[in-house]
Amino acid sequence: MSKPISPLLPISYSKEVAAAKLRGAPLVALESTIITHGMPYPGNIDMARSVEAIIRQEGAVPATIAVIHGVLHIGLEPEELEALAQTSGAMKVSRADLAFAIAERRTGATTVAATMIAAARAGIKVFATGGIGGVHRGAEESFDISADLEELARTDVIVVCAGAKAILDIPKTLEVLETRGVPVVTYDSDEFPAFWSRSSGLASPLTLNSPAAIANFQMTREQLGINGGMLIANPVPEADEIPREEMEIYIERALDSAERDEIAGKAVTPYLLSTIFDITDGRSLKTNVALVENNARLAAEIAVALAD
Repeated sequence: MSKPISPLLPISYSKEVAAAKLRGAPLVALESTIITHGMPYPGNIDMARSVEAIIRQEGAVPATIAVIHGVLHIGLEPEELEALAQTSGAMKVSRADLAFAIAERRTGATTVAATMIAAARAGIKVFATGGIGGVHRGAEESFDISADLEELARTDVIVVCAGAKAILDIPKTLEVLETRGVPVVTYDSDEFPAFWSRSSGLASPLTLNSPAAIANFQMTREQLGINGGMLIANPVPEADEIPREEMEIYIERALDSAERDEIAGKAVTPYLLSTIFDITDGRSLKTNVALVENNARLAAEIAVALAD
């Protein structure tokens, strides 16, 4: 049975985030599906704590976003982060079901799209993630296209990532972003990255070489009245990358396995990431952690530049 309608949206700010908002400190949003669906425990909590620490070191405040028992949390207390890392059965919420999770008092981890919505609602302008969703391979038959792309077109948040997840059709993903008018900026490189790899083999639509330049670009967009998000693609550090040619072999094997097991919908990405983890003997996860930490650092620098 549905719960009674509340006149107020249940939002909880962590003590750290609430204090940061009061003093106007720069904030960086973080998603939570990478904790609940992207990595196993205890590696997920180690990663989450490391990412938050990096953001603090760079002079910003982390705001990990999740829905817990129907309450939208903007920032998690240490004990809440630990509990979420050990939660099983959490919903994976996007634009379509974020409100459902809140209305039905469920626990849900936020995807890129849902995190952008929550961040914008909380007045947070920068969001760090691993890789965005996009056009899935074979989408001409399955029509499987992530809601992340539509959210980038409509919600005013800068998203820092390591490119689109390499399991996707990256050329089609870039085409959709161009059609939606989303600026795609690669940080300090002329090539668009492919998550685990520094290059996708595709030229980057735009390139900027400093957090200040990115902040200036965003402020100019705002002055022109241009709505929507901006995608900042930040290549994984060279020491941590898995070369694209090598990754394609692993991805093809994982895709064949997913087809054989008839995996579809929201289950596809977690399945592929888990399968690739097994195929690479955990190497892909180490690269994943490295790129998330790298993105958090750049996102914090951008947030600080925007505040300045």
